[in-house]
Amino acid sequence: MEKIVAKKHLGQHWLYDEMTLESICDSAGVQAGDVVLEVGPGLGTLTRRLLQRGAYVTAVEFDHDLAQTLPKLLSEDSPLKKGDLERFTVVESDILRFNLQQLPEGFKVVANIPYYLTSNLLRVLCESPNHFSTAALLIQKEVAERVVATPGKMSLLSVTTQFYCDVSLGAFVPARLFTPPPKVDSQVLELRYRADPMYPNIDTKQFFSIVRAGFSQKRKTLENSLSGGLALAKDDVRRLLAAADITPQSRAQMLSLDDWHRLYTACTVDKT
Repeated sequence: MEKIVAKKHLGQHWLYDEMTLESICDSAGVQAGDVVLEVGPGLGTLTRRLLQRGAYVTAVEFDHDLAQTLPKLLSEDSPLKKGDLERFTVVESDILRFNLQQLPEGFKVVANIPYYLTSNLLRVLCESPNHFSTAALLIQKEVAERVVATPGKMSLLSVTTQFYCDVSLGAFVPARLFTPPPKVDSQVLELRYRADPMYPNIDTKQFFSIVRAGFSQKRKTLENSLSGGLALAKDDVRRLLAAADITPQSRAQMLSLDDWHRLYTACTVDKT
């Protein structure tokens, strides 16, 4: 078969390191009988291990050439058995347009994804009505650290992800383990979807409209960013912040999820 070359514009970097591939499977808790969504299977190095564990794998691949080639690559791989391949499906699609509703609730996610896709993929996975149970995403180390950040270094991405999931860091993966090597190191991001919401009976659309307003001007104080983002007079913003026990001169990155929830509650009460 003709050698497959990674496409730079798609952010493709192949990972062959066996220990790392097994660690990704372990981080997602993949076991026999699990339904796994694999994002960006590439040459199938991770796919093989998922199938060997007895998982049912739906692999979503954006690259037409790879989507067409992957079944043949797997069929020529001696470690896989015929029964393994019967549990494999490849779908040529943009993962951001893929219908997650066709998967059973509680599916698992594994992925070695291009760095540019991370934020949008996290949003799509977290906000889907069909909830995944666990996920292991191999992403840029700096971005993984942003997702698990604590108050003082929070971002819209970390607030969103932590609202829906328990988050933690898995294996560190240096750039040299990829072919071709990227310019930065990577890290496995582990997600556990919250079976019980952090804040029951919340209007998530309104909650995140407040959060987005807070982060809309990150260098400004909450008094200013919320005033502009929510189209409120500063006196009204100061009153809401006082009700939530938040200092007007605070900045969005300093707030915890509980802080945002108190602010949401203050805004909700204020409208009643």
